[in-house]
Amino acid sequence: MNHRSLAFRLAAGYALLLSVTFALVGFATYLGVERYLRANLHDSLSRRTEQAEQILRSTSVTPPADYLPAAIETQIAPEFNNRFLRITRWPDIVLYRSGWPADHSFDPTTVAPPVAWTSNFRTRRVELPSGVPMLVGSVKVDSGGGVYLIELGGSLEPVEVLRDRLLLVLGLLLPVLVVLAAGGGYLLVGRALRPVDVMSKTAEHISIQDLNERLPVPQTGDALQRLSESMNHMLGRLRDSVQASQRFLADASHELRTPLTIVKCELEEIVSSPQSTPVVADRVGSVLEEVEQLKHLVEGLLVLSRLDTGEAQREMVCFDLAELVTTTAEQMRLVAEDGGIALVFSDLQSAPVQGDRARLKQVVVNLLDNALKYTPRGGTVTLKTLRSGRRAVLQVRDTGIGIPNSALAHIFERFYRVDNARSRDSGGVGLGLSIVKAICSAHGAEIEVDSTPGVGSCFRIRFPAVAPTAVAPLNIEVAPASTAGHVDARTSLEA
Repeated sequence: MNHRSLAFRLAAGYALLLSVTFALVGFATYLGVERYLRANLHDSLSRRTEQAEQILRSTSVTPPADYLPAAIETQIAPEFNNRFLRITRWPDIVLYRSGWPADHSFDPTTVAPPVAWTSNFRTRRVELPSGVPMLVGSVKVDSGGGVYLIELGGSLEPVEVLRDRLLLVLGLLLPVLVVLAAGGGYLLVGRALRPVDVMSKTAEHISIQDLNERLPVPQTGDALQRLSESMNHMLGRLRDSVQASQRFLADASHELRTPLTIVKCELEEIVSSPQSTPVVADRVGSVLEEVEQLKHLVEGLLVLSRLDTGEAQREMVCFDLAELVTTTAEQMRLVAEDGGIALVFSDLQSAPVQGDRARLKQVVVNLLDNALKYTPRGGTVTLKTLRSGRRAVLQVRDTGIGIPNSALAHIFERFYRVDNARSRDSGGVGLGLSIVKAICSAHGAEIEVDSTPGVGSCFRIRFPAVAPTAVAPLNIEVAPASTAGHVDARTSLEA
């Protein structure tokens, strides 16, 4: 569980709020029940005291000893109602005192008299020697020329037992309610944020090749709906902007190819002309190199523009990756031999893939060409195909100069070059790996690289699994054994 997530924080806040609410409600219930029971006992004592006062006033000044007890037992019945009743005549003549209550909860003889007699009905808490708490109300009565004190009380033990039980129930129930509130809050928050998760997953699948897809819009009428609509409007504007830039890039690249081809032909004709002097030929040769560099740049931009518009999967077929790698490596063998580099591709396992063969061959060509450029004479470039489960894997390993760790995160960016001077000298324009990455993304493949400066690099491509079907044969012609043939095989696919 992510403690920093929005769902967890909302659920925690919800649980905390409910916990405080439950605690306040429980505390208020506790106090309310206790006060209610005390007030109920107080009112009962007050009414019974008034009744005892009426009995006392209805008698003579010196009531017979048998009349008062009989009237009290008949009308009030303190023992039966678990009450304490005592009537005292000033100064300390006890006219009546109730016996043990029916529940034997207290001893009436141990109830201490009040410190002072008052004419107003007052209650006091009395702790008996047995530990039983009592609430005793008393009032002074002037009747028949005498002064009497009426005391009526009841045990507080039932009130306090009920209060303690309520406190125990609240103490046990509160954690359960808090846990239920936290769990329910987390589920409710997760359910409320589910549209956000759907929007997030949909947004992850939106790529530059498919900007027509839109986020789902929940009809909630709140900020979430407005956010979805705003994001969709932004995607629409982004799609228009990307399409405009793609059209410009494609049109510009396409229009530049013809004048560059004409310039190259004219310059080559000048160089091959008998009237060309060595100085002119040398300068024209330098211009031809720049034209060739520019041509590579235009071709790369044209390829990227086609990849951006979804033209990387024109012919999706199932074929053997090992056969494609073998054919491509054979075409580029002389390039490796000219550079004094050992090209090893004997350890190839059958690995079926599904995709556009021309584009995937371009991936192999670009990775192999990149490895040959930056591997010094005497080094080795190894190609390997294998199967990992149902997935095909292509691996290109070299013993070249390697890539610094700071550059590994940027090598697939367009026009990024680890060493500008070195890349320019080797003919690179910083688009080869970008094209590889774009083709892999269009085919759902994952590309990763491991590199150690001074030791070498390893590019590894994992293709998605394909259903076990018949692999279509490859009809790729092997280029003639000449350097020009290898260069044509490498560069013709860039268009």
